[in-house]
Amino acid sequence: MALSADRNTPMQDGELVNVPVATSVTIHAGALVALNASGFATPGAVATTLTYLGRAEERVDNSGGANGAQTVNVRRKKAFKWKNHGADAVVQADLGKNCYIVDDETVAKTSGTSTRSVAGKVIGIEADGVWVE
Repeated sequence: MALSADRNTPMQDGELVNVPVATSVTIHAGALVALNASGFATPGAVATTLTYLGRAEERVDNSGGANGAQTVNVRRKKAFKWKNHGADAVVQADLGKNCYIVDDETVAKTSGTSTRSVAGKVIGIEADGVWVE
């Protein structure tokens, strides 16, 4: 039903989110964090079912826990510098294009023949890494 009066709508900036962690994983502080197909935080890895989320702000060990037994703070809405995959490196011509998750600290130019999930848009390339938004 549509509003018929003013509403005090709650808000948050969405930059730092607390996300339930997947079962049997450890997420290290500073790691690339993705959501698995069930919506739980997991370290970046080669998989087609991941959704890029951002950077872990803390280390969380859920190696012995069920889905959601632990949570992790993840910073979003920023650009982060990830390592560039040497064998499938992101180059200047890839500026503005998508790059792909290789692991919890590395991105690549391609989907690896449809085996990798999208990390985000490349906004800069430096000798020591790729800036991903």
